[in-house]
Amino acid sequence: MSTPALHIPDLRHAVSAAEWQIRVDLAAAYRLVALFGWDDLVFTHISARLPGPDDQHTGEFLINPYGLMFEEITASSLVKIDAEGRKLDGSPFDVNPAGFVIHSAVHDARHDAGCVLHVHSLNGIAVSAQRDGVLPISQPSMFVLSSLGYHDYEGLAVHDDEKPRLAADLGHKTYLMLRNHGLLTVGATVADAFHAMYRFEQVCTIQVRAQAGGGPLVTVDPRLIETAAQQTAKVTRGQGARLIWPGLLRRLARQSPGYDT
Repeated sequence: MSTPALHIPDLRHAVSAAEWQIRVDLAAAYRLVALFGWDDLVFTHISARLPGPDDQHTGEFLINPYGLMFEEITASSLVKIDAEGRKLDGSPFDVNPAGFVIHSAVHDARHDAGCVLHVHSLNGIAVSAQRDGVLPISQPSMFVLSSLGYHDYEGLAVHDDEKPRLAADLGHKTYLMLRNHGLLTVGATVADAFHAMYRFEQVCTIQVRAQAGGGPLVTVDPRLIETAAQQTAKVTRGQGARLIWPGLLRRLARQSPGYDT
């Protein structure tokens, strides 16, 4: 099933310019997750908050149409929902209610989180099953460990009473490891959340490979972890994800065109 065969109406001129830009960035994030091999068929979510007048919180979000593969998602196919996961735009696609428990919990608690990204990547789940979680054994691990929380597994995310515990475990952090489950990141923008997830998955991959070597592991000095944020700002000249997002979009244009339709 190809995206064109789905006959999805083009919404470019039916929504505001601000909403369309978020749609394009969110569709790009879905495509990039597929491109990097972090997707889990049609499961998991990336959600993005829609701004109201003067960027006030509207309680409206964009999320993936349930049943489309991540590499099929386009800006026009994304579904607009409210804080309870109910459709607002007459989309013919359903929304997976289970996963949105996680996203609604984070969006409710973190109004600074314009985007919430959750994956079931193999390396991420492997590390989430380890008692000690993320180990300080690589340069990228410093950046994750400087803003990392853990949430214990409570089964499939279908119960609203899990929301306060999940929100409390995330707190004001950027990274959340869902024990026995997967990885979650938040960001002010879609680009920020994706950049954080790239780093999170990289850290987990390095850890699994280092452990597979079988030898003793060298750890990073904890004092360096405390300065990770300042080091990142210096290396990126304060641009953060803005430094890498345009290049990622160019990669998509070459390898997975059509996300911005």
